[in-house]
Amino acid sequence: MDKSVLKKWAVVLALGAIIWLLPVPQGLTPAAWHLFAIFVATIAGFILQPIPMGAVAFLSLTLCALFGILKTKDALMGFGSGTIWLIVCAFFLSRGFIKTGLGRRIAFLIIKAIGRSAASLGYSICLAELVISPAMPSATARGGGVFYPIVQSLSSAFGSEPGASAGKIGRYLMQVGFHADAVTCMMFLTSMAGNPLCVGLAASAAGVELTWTEWALAAIVPGLVCLFLVPIVLLKIAPPELKEIPDAPKLAAQELSRMGPMSTDEKVLAFVFVMCLVLWATGSLTHLGATPIAMLAVSIMLIAKVLSWKDVLSEKGAWDAMFWMGGLMSLATALAKSGFIKWAAALIAGGVSSAHMGWIASFVVISLIYIYSHYCFASVTARISAMYAAFVAVAVACGAPPLMTAVAFGIFANLPISLTHYGNGAAPVYFGAGYVSQGEWWRNGFIICTINTVVWFTIGMAWWKLIGLY
Repeated sequence: MDKSVLKKWAVVLALGAIIWLLPVPQGLTPAAWHLFAIFVATIAGFILQPIPMGAVAFLSLTLCALFGILKTKDALMGFGSGTIWLIVCAFFLSRGFIKTGLGRRIAFLIIKAIGRSAASLGYSICLAELVISPAMPSATARGGGVFYPIVQSLSSAFGSEPGASAGKIGRYLMQVGFHADAVTCMMFLTSMAGNPLCVGLAASAAGVELTWTEWALAAIVPGLVCLFLVPIVLLKIAPPELKEIPDAPKLAAQELSRMGPMSTDEKVLAFVFVMCLVLWATGSLTHLGATPIAMLAVSIMLIAKVLSWKDVLSEKGAWDAMFWMGGLMSLATALAKSGFIKWAAALIAGGVSSAHMGWIASFVVISLIYIYSHYCFASVTARISAMYAAFVAVAVACGAPPLMTAVAFGIFANLPISLTHYGNGAAPVYFGAGYVSQGEWWRNGFIICTINTVVWFTIGMAWWKLIGLY
């Protein structure tokens, strides 16, 4: 075994072993503490990758089952998650866009209309996300199922593929697509599936009844600022080689001419794509979940032979994402159920309360802990379930205005999606494309998340003061 690999293993195992052997804190069971040790070691394994991420996750679940920390069915519960299968279906939908050429056609139509620079393409993605997000509460379906195939096709249209040519423009566009999806999750009550959960919890934790209009009004100004900054910031921290593309519209028109009229497979896929958009947007009326709709889309593609079963089996990115994301969701869900998250939240909240700071300082400290704790979660909804009510209650007890606090912590639940490649369901899809290394993803994600946090604590709080939230 290579020495560098041995060093990575040493760090991962030592980190897990140290936490495992420390005395179990009062208020926790040994199983919860040991599960936390394995979770930390798993995250370290994801970062250092002595073996691929999917293998790290599988090994962690195996240890949990062998040591009796989790029952086998609990260790494997992440693989039955609807979110995981929505991610997998998003990969298959993207494969259909590539195979039929529809993605390439859409990409060239966009380039022909506005493709004069990398920035203009970035802003077109942001604008499209903003328009569609209020009507599509599944961020995974929106980011992974709708925009990822288009972003991938745009990248390919400029000759930018994973590997040596990734930096041409694909690396930039992939990150714009993901971070735009994360920002729009903050902006509307109906733009992320977990947001309505905040409404119910706000009533019990702070006695506040949140409405769609209150959420949208509170988020619109700082949210638009964050969305505006995404392409600009990424131009600085992940600059594409192709910044200005003055001849792109002409070249796109030529390529569209060469492609000719739409094929039958393209028309079938176009129908499937529009069907998904309509069904996802009307889910509150039809009561159809995002995952069954995506499964229906894949089924139609298989029946119409737009995709073959061989195409499904060969989609390595889908199965790799299922392994590492499914494994991580199992661990994160079990960690929340073990009581560890509730214990940690109470410990932090108690420390802040005992410090006797003013309500603004307390609100900022509690919010920062709430935001950056997302490194421990693979699901925004799970974090809302585990932490929202407790943190809102503590902030209000410290003197923070109830309505502002309820809205803020709903928004801040989505703010740190940008941090990691498992921050929400769309993250593994964009990351799985292979354009961005994990180190760069985490670095840029931290920068974007921190900039957005500053925006919300400055422009956001000034805006909230103006509209009377406090």
